Amino acid sequence: MAVDEAKLEQFMGQVVSDWAATAGSALAFIGDRLGLYRALAHIQPATPAELAGETGTSERYVREWLLCQAAGGYVTYADGRFGMTEEQAAALADPDSPVSMLGGFQITNAVFADLGHVLERFRSGDGMGWGEHHHDLFEGTERLFAPGYRRDLVPSWLPALDGVVRKLEAGARVADVGSGHGISTLVMAEAYPASSFVGYDAHDGSVRTARARAEAAGIGNAAFETAGATEYDGGEFDLVCFFDALHDMGDPAAAVRHARGALAPGGTIMAVEPFAGDRPEDNFNPVGRLFYAASTMVCVPNSLAAEGVALGAQAGTERTRQVFEEAGCASFRRAAETPFNLVFEARG
Repeated sequence: MAVDEAKLEQFMGQVVSDWAATAGSALAFIGDRLGLYRALAHIQPATPAELAGETGTSERYVREWLLCQAAGGYVTYADGRFGMTEEQAAALADPDSPVSMLGGFQITNAVFADLGHVLERFRSGDGMGWGEHHHDLFEGTERLFAPGYRRDLVPSWLPALDGVVRKLEAGARVADVGSGHGISTLVMAEAYPASSFVGYDAHDGSVRTARARAEAAGIGNAAFETAGATEYDGGEFDLVCFFDALHDMGDPAAAVRHARGALAPGGTIMAVEPFAGDRPEDNFNPVGRLFYAASTMVCVPNSLAAEGVALGAQAGTERTRQVFEEAGCASFRRAAETPFNLVFEARG
């Protein structure tokens, strides 16, 4: 079969673009780690020498870094000086911005650090638990997800659940299962001081970090404990949450079944999952590609480490519904969504 030269040229262009983006991700990680983006947004427009002087770095390295950033559209360039638009700065220079993307580059660094380990898992079929990954995965995940949780959790997601906000305002008990560094738990705890919150995670290092985060923020109505998704025993909860964690678990149905058993009468289960369509081809887009990559490198290995079903990050609504039905939930619905998240509500 003859090669279509135009199609080949187009595809090769796509590959080169991917190479450039991959290499550029490494440089974005450097820019974040060294504070180059933050400094440039502050002193712009700046020459390489001025930015190097501001950050205590080498002018020659900074010059090449800036040229790569300008080529990729991450910074602006004019008359030998570099700067950032408001939009670029919001995504790259402000870690507290609701659209900060910095954590993604840190996750990418962890993915490449773990590449050899996952390569061996492809051959053996073994899993790789969350705690076995490079430490940048833990902090990067917190940093990437935090802006969305701060932006959407209290204003949008919780109000989409039937009667939950009223309980939280009056004083409810909440479990956050797979809480990681605790950002989701702390966002809720700060918003609803009359309620009490417990974050559970199987990774002890993440639990220690979450406790430190709570102490530093002065949030006293949130506690964190080391426990798996089918191991915690905290009494009856009015709300049990899974934030971007259910699909990672060895047995998601068992995790939901355990949550059902931990609910108070009339309690609610909330699961936030990555946005996905029900058919594979529904996810053949940049977001789906990103989530499938994360699923290959992190989510599926974590589930397989627990000899699990490896649900994957792109399960979609109907496959997730099957998990909740298998767990015996009386009701299940898609309550809210964003371009990156699906929010599900279930009752026992």
